[in-house]
Amino acid sequence: MASLSSFLLAAAVATLFVVGSYATELTFKVNEGSSATRLELITNVAISEVEIKEKGASDWTALKESSSNTWTIKSGSPLKGPFSVRFLVKNGGYRVVDDVIPESFTAGSVYKSGIQL
Repeated sequence: MASLSSFLLAAAVATLFVVGSYATELTFKVNEGSSATRLELITNVAISEVEIKEKGASDWTALKESSSNTWTIKSGSPLKGPFSVRFLVKNGGYRVVDDVIPESFTAGSVYKSGIQL
């Protein structure tokens, strides 16, 4: 007969497996209409306060949410990639993904962040 501690250990492992299986890797899709002066990103997971940092920049630039999970920046001059992205996860905490959008991004392409949410 299994002991109570063995049962609790098995239950804990099963819970971790179920909870972990719901995590999704955050991706950024470059939406059609993006250009050298406009970058529109669509995320597959709800995040907030999205900012980008252009290559060589010291400051972050905020993107505007135009619709659910769609973030846009328009610039008067060409944007310089690769782009790092900083965002706020809805359940708390800022995350940064360095150089996730390449300089030669392609509209319609999906770029993986490596972050599970």
